[in-house]
Amino acid sequence: MLMLKVIAKKARPHMAALEADIRLIVGLGNPGADYTDTRHNAGFWFVDSLAQQLSVSFRFDKRFNAAETKIHSNSKDIILLKPQTFMNRSGQSVSAVVRYYKLKPAQILVVHDELDLAAGDNRLKQGGGHGGHNGLRDIINHLAVKDFFRLRVGIGHPGDRNQVINYVLHKPSISDQNAIEEASQRSLNVMPQVFEGRLDKAMQALHT
Repeated sequence: MLMLKVIAKKARPHMAALEADIRLIVGLGNPGADYTDTRHNAGFWFVDSLAQQLSVSFRFDKRFNAAETKIHSNSKDIILLKPQTFMNRSGQSVSAVVRYYKLKPAQILVVHDELDLAAGDNRLKQGGGHGGHNGLRDIINHLAVKDFFRLRVGIGHPGDRNQVINYVLHKPSISDQNAIEEASQRSLNVMPQVFEGRLDKAMQALHT
């Protein structure tokens, strides 16, 4: 008689919902007309689209050396920020805003271009390193922490690390631009959940 041995699987521990009180959304890019349409400005593109959708306009604030506006959602103000310091000094603006408004790192969402994701693939995450991204590197250096949230806007990779600088400082192809814009719209669609603090729900909706 063949005996079957049944091994009970251990129940997985319940995962707590990922919640966050987002108060600052930073789009990364380079200021100036020469950079407006370049891949490295994908963070700017997203917060511009968000501001347009919510009918708010940016204004320059010399205290932060950044373009800033605010939205009101779920009984709280949320700052939208575009540092005007150039990418590799983004941390100067972000840290100035953090100090002024007394924000915690976990209340920050940074939107940036991501070489390791294909154009059309956007991802939310919390924490991690800078992955060679100079804007993230400078923010981490100024805040001395890594655990802020990120919206990674996929722009694809040129395939050769020696071509990266030239690649990010040029316009995407028409097909890539369309893919980036479609992913941007999907990301905009989950922002109400981000505003509510339900990052887990936003991730689930965006990543599936």
